[in-house]
Amino acid sequence: MVQLDSSGLPEQFERWFADRGWTPRRHQLDMIASARQNRHALLVAPTGGGKTLAGFLPSLIDLAHRPAERRVRGIHTLYISPLKALAVDVARNLETPVADIGLDITIASRSGDTSSARRDRQRTHPPDILLTTPEQLALFCAWDGARNWFASLRCIVLDEIHALAPSKRGDLLCLALQRLQSFAPAARRVGLSATIKDVDRLRDWLAPGADGATVDLILGDGGVPPQVDVLVPETEAPWTGHHARYALPDVYAAIQTARTALIFVNSRWQAEFAFEQLWKLNEASLPIALHHGSLSVEQRRKVEEAMVRGELRAVICTSTLDMGIDWGDVDLVIQLSAPKGASRLIQRIGRSNHRMDEPSKALLVPANRFEVLECFAAQGAVAEGELDHEPMRSGALDALAQHVMGVACSEPFDLVALYDEVTGAAPFRNLAWEDWEAVVDFVATGGYALRTYEQYRRIAPGPDGRWAATGPAVVKRHRMNSGAIVTDGTLSVRIAGQKTLGTGRKIGEADESYFEQLSVGDTFSFAGRVWQFNGIKGVDAMVTLASDPNPKRPSWGGTRLPISPSLARRVRQLIEKPDSAPLPPYIREWLEMQRERSAIPAPHELLIETFAHEDRHFLICYPFEGVLAHGALAVLLTRRLARLNIAPIGYTISDYAICISASRSLDHVDFDQLLKSDILDDDLENWLADTFMVKRSFRDCAEIAGLIDRRLPGLVKTGRQVTFSTDLIYDVLRRYQPDHLLLRCAYDDVAGTLIDRNRLMDMLARINSRIIHRALDRLSPFSVPAMIAINPEQVQGEQDEDEMLIEAAERIAMTAMLPASIPTKRAARPRSVSRGRLS
Repeated sequence: MVQLDSSGLPEQFERWFADRGWTPRRHQLDMIASARQNRHALLVAPTGGGKTLAGFLPSLIDLAHRPAERRVRGIHTLYISPLKALAVDVARNLETPVADIGLDITIASRSGDTSSARRDRQRTHPPDILLTTPEQLALFCAWDGARNWFASLRCIVLDEIHALAPSKRGDLLCLALQRLQSFAPAARRVGLSATIKDVDRLRDWLAPGADGATVDLILGDGGVPPQVDVLVPETEAPWTGHHARYALPDVYAAIQTARTALIFVNSRWQAEFAFEQLWKLNEASLPIALHHGSLSVEQRRKVEEAMVRGELRAVICTSTLDMGIDWGDVDLVIQLSAPKGASRLIQRIGRSNHRMDEPSKALLVPANRFEVLECFAAQGAVAEGELDHEPMRSGALDALAQHVMGVACSEPFDLVALYDEVTGAAPFRNLAWEDWEAVVDFVATGGYALRTYEQYRRIAPGPDGRWAATGPAVVKRHRMNSGAIVTDGTLSVRIAGQKTLGTGRKIGEADESYFEQLSVGDTFSFAGRVWQFNGIKGVDAMVTLASDPNPKRPSWGGTRLPISPSLARRVRQLIEKPDSAPLPPYIREWLEMQRERSAIPAPHELLIETFAHEDRHFLICYPFEGVLAHGALAVLLTRRLARLNIAPIGYTISDYAICISASRSLDHVDFDQLLKSDILDDDLENWLADTFMVKRSFRDCAEIAGLIDRRLPGLVKTGRQVTFSTDLIYDVLRRYQPDHLLLRCAYDDVAGTLIDRNRLMDMLARINSRIIHRALDRLSPFSVPAMIAINPEQVQGEQDEDEMLIEAAERIAMTAMLPASIPTKRAARPRSVSRGRLS
């Protein structure tokens, strides 16, 4: 019988809390009470409130008091995190109470970086608690001994559950959870998060059988609200640009006042750039480090260990460090460039000051004028506790195909029984039997158009009607290629030998497209140093250390993350009512001049401006719906304008605006008719049929579904090789089987993620008959950023992008910011023009 303290904790655990001067928090005790009833639980608690410890406490108590007959080693608790670094950090932190209390509990972590020797030991001697990632769990489920290995499982802890659920990674994970439940029916599921807007949807996702009522909702007490400031340097923010160089001296000053600062950026390119620029400013030789996903494992681990020891003053990082990791000495988070979403910002702020009685501190650094508005909007969202809504999605059939193959690698399956298991996972609750048969047929034959090819026959029914993998080679290929994270082809960056291009020490990896921007002999910045590019050998980019004050900086390592719908709405509201935030004077002047020269739209309205500039005509609209929706809308608009004989030339987009240039006047276009909601029905399908996006999505779906293997024994295909193979198959299927499973998946992906169709539909409904058209005699203040982007001057010499944009902006803004009473003069034509072209 376990002796409990009055708090509900066993005495030895109560003493541990007391020795550290702590008192168990209410939500930690609630998690223990829920576990005693063997209930699933979703814990939503602010960062710094002991959320992770709350998830593990019931397991530690159970393991500490297990009877002697249960001391045979086996997996008791499985912890799943979205990041490898988070699993390592949690393992390190979990060892502290285990050692202090003197518990006989073994803990191990496993990721793609784990050595094969350690993996073999874990298989034969499983730990009590294993910390891993969704990708490794998919591999576990494809083991031939998976059922017995997980038979002792009692608890599954899912950290940062909000980041996993609404994605194909989440689809695979939810399917794997259902698989584990069949191995260990009594296992509890525990979800942990600090940023969930719709808790009921997450409860449904977490529950076996998709019944959220079986999941206890436990809410942690709120801590001190975070302190979020927007950096407003004396230097005005540029009209456009995205790396905020103008503000870096102020960022460096902020670093000097902090114990440790995490500086978050939105791409790996920006991380390298900010690191290089801050080192140039680092007269005090502060220890500043770099951390992003393309660096070698060894370099990332060195940075993480130095953080734990409190040896660093700042780390420039990407999303590799924006979840859950407890760096005790971090007292300031700096977001360089706009955060794009309130939930994402709150997640990053949570990396600062893990103490409930003190506020976390964050500094937002806008990169341009519209981002000033976005940062103040984000500040307001955090202050009001508003999170971004992440709609749950239907499960992806390519992910399901991968899961079916993994099950067949583990053990033969019955078609009906596995269907019942799969439909217990929330994303596949409404899976039609016809779609299920299509998925299994695809895994078995590749589909009607491919069934004559032997390599696509991966599973087959046995004499008993149960389906199994067709051979060991098929099983091996699946295990080498499982997972739902698909990237462009990557090359390892290795230091070349002095005389040959032989394999040397790996310093990281980067997309193939990164090196397509370099010629042999070029110097470039990577991993915080300058290298000379010596050529490519197989899947390795060979480099040597170099010294060059002006290395090249190829763009890479970032997706075009759009501004979230809720944050965009706040920006529209702030534009209409600028007095609701402490905007700097030059931003207020900009807005007032826009009101005088053109118009300020209400949040439910769409402003469209048309004007002539130099030898072209322009249409600029301001939906504020993000780059994905704007990209699709720009193409659809140009298609309709072409049918009106407007002769569009090109377009540019940002999170805030769409700019279309044309050779004929647009002043007399009927914009209400142009932007009717049927634009999605009339033009979208025809455009998608011709666009490269479907072909690119097909490549990703083919990799996830296992139609194409990037990794083979002794071989890793380059991105070009994979694309060549999938392009051939894509053309065959479009011609002979247009309803093929993977073509359907590709179209769904494009509509759902690459063009954000639902958001476009919502926007068109919002602005229906609420379009404000201004035919102007010259540029408006709002149009300046778009005009710089579509018509930049290519300045000769060593001027960088910032200087080019400043010169172009000054020239264009002189016209746009003049009062209406002052006539404009025709601006001088740039010496060389780079125009956006229709794709």
